[in-house]
Amino acid sequence: MAMQPVIYGQSDRLPRGDYSRCNSDYTCAQDHASYTVQDHDIWVQLYARQTQLLPGLAAQRFIDLLPQLDAARGIPQFEDINARLMMATGWQLVGVPGLIPEVPFFTLLAHRKFPVTTWIRTAQEMEYVVEPDIFHDLFGHVPLLFDASYADHIEAYGQGALKAHALEQTDLTCHAAVEHLSRLYWYTIEFGLLCEANGYRAYGAGILSSPGELAHSVTALLPKRCR
Repeated sequence: MAMQPVIYGQSDRLPRGDYSRCNSDYTCAQDHASYTVQDHDIWVQLYARQTQLLPGLAAQRFIDLLPQLDAARGIPQFEDINARLMMATGWQLVGVPGLIPEVPFFTLLAHRKFPVTTWIRTAQEMEYVVEPDIFHDLFGHVPLLFDASYADHIEAYGQGALKAHALEQTDLTCHAAVEHLSRLYWYTIEFGLLCEANGYRAYGAGILSSPGELAHSVTALLPKRCR
């Protein structure tokens, strides 16, 4: 049976991505050879622009670990990153066609597998893309997975979400447990800020991979002191 795309929120179209080629756990091959010259050029432009914006806005640990991607010259192969990531924290990247349901997503995290969307945005979406693409997932999420504490936290989060899902099946008072954990993930791992010595800095992937979000979310808090 073909796996179906997941839709969060309201949209007038189905998510892009070829869900017909994914496995029962929603993973699929990256198919690196299918990326065009234009795809790699879009990646290079996105990577260069976003890297220049990081100082003074991104968490220092993220800046320190970004070179681990070794991805300034084009879309990297998951296998190359996995060789370094496995050695550093025991994690590995797996391809997915796009957004996947909560339980399969948290199951992958619980087994130290991070799902990365395989397609990349078009030239018309350089400023904003509705769904997470490979640039968002790789650039925004993966550098911090080279940090042992962060990597352990993400694994524990996945395990906790699966425990919450099990409780939902037996305890009516826990009917929205996974949904609540998903929301917490959204406002921390995706759009979180932390307090460093020089003030607020971004560590959420949705902020780190977006030029508009990165500048606005941090600079809007510059007059406020960390507590």
